[in-house]
Amino acid sequence: MMDTKSLFDLTGRVALITGGSRGLGAEIAEGLAEAGAAVFLVARRESWLDPTLAAFKNQGFSCDGTTCDVSDPTEVDQSVQQVLKRFGQVDILVNNAGITWGSDAAEMPLEKWRAVLDVNLTGAWIVTQAIGKHMIKRKTGNILTVASVSGLRGSTAPGASVAGYAASKAGVMGLTRELAGNWGPYGVRVNALAPGFFPSRMTEKILDRVSEHYRDRIPLRRIGRSGELKGTALFLCSDASSYVTGQTIVVDGGLTTS
Repeated sequence: MMDTKSLFDLTGRVALITGGSRGLGAEIAEGLAEAGAAVFLVARRESWLDPTLAAFKNQGFSCDGTTCDVSDPTEVDQSVQQVLKRFGQVDILVNNAGITWGSDAAEMPLEKWRAVLDVNLTGAWIVTQAIGKHMIKRKTGNILTVASVSGLRGSTAPGASVAGYAASKAGVMGLTRELAGNWGPYGVRVNALAPGFFPSRMTEKILDRVSEHYRDRIPLRRIGRSGELKGTALFLCSDASSYVTGQTIVVDGGLTTS
């Protein structure tokens, strides 16, 4: 039986994190690197990626990365080849890349709906399928997809409709359960993490409008703070959760209890 420290130790493992250059993705990547993993970051823009890689290297982390549009199968395949060439394997996949579009549901343009689904749901599927083949062949692997409480409950604040985002996050939770059942016999675990409201570039505009509305409805009476996803993400990506698969773990200050 491993001791507690060993359960959370990721030394010798390689993690690929999409949307890993900033926000929640960078926080999760940092947490995995602090636990000993080599991390490979995927981001849409080099201007976001390079500073994060430089910061990680200054902290002594083993890291690399590339730009990639996760909704493009060709770019995803190239990224997978790069991480395998650089590190030889992928033990952990974190699907964090995501976009949103706030609009009254009755007026949301179809092209924006499609754009959100293409990145958040189809993009997660493209990356998961590509890495899943590698993990199935090795008969080991750990996949974590960042969902959202938006996929579990409707928006109640005025002007906070994110229909495409909510649909995409509900979709990745369904995909998580399906793949956990499909790939469990190959030693591949698949889970999801559903954050509540956390400050990030994606949420900064909507939080300005809805933070007061939701703060009174959150039992802890505040939105999430920087660093509060690290522990849960590390748990789900480590041997500490070795008998956990097909689950969505909610980190929302209790919002979904109300």
